[in-house]
Amino acid sequence: MNRNEHMEWCKSRAMEYVEAGNNSEAVASMASDLGKHTETASSSGMCVGLGMGLMAAGGLATVAQGRKFIEDFN
Repeated sequence: MNRNEHMEWCKSRAMEYVEAGNNSEAVASMASDLGKHTETASSSGMCVGLGMGLMAAGGLATVAQGRKFIEDFN
């Protein structure tokens, strides 16, 4: 699986949590899955940092905000 395919897989799995209204689990899932591929592993920490910062500021409070975060992450 190349980087783009892996990224789409990560996003797909994270979106399951977003659609269930659980953005914190979406960020955790995304970060964990990013760490499973050599070309995305370095982005795992950034995902956690950005996601947690947004959550603390109220920027990941809704499904729409979670969806945007996951879809825009690259």
